[in-house]
Amino acid sequence: MAFILWLIAVVLVVAGIIRLVQRDILWGVVLIVVGLLIGPGGVSIFG
Repeated sequence: MAFILWLIAVVLVVAGIIRLVQRDILWGVVLIVVGLLIGPGGVSIFG
């Protein structure tokens, strides 16, 4: 389960960076913050 959450977090952060490059600042920041929240070292919302 931890690996799946880590993988989802990585995908969200990468998608957020892509959004920032495309000048979609709001969605980029939201995706990066959500990715950091569920990723390792973050505050997991799943437990």
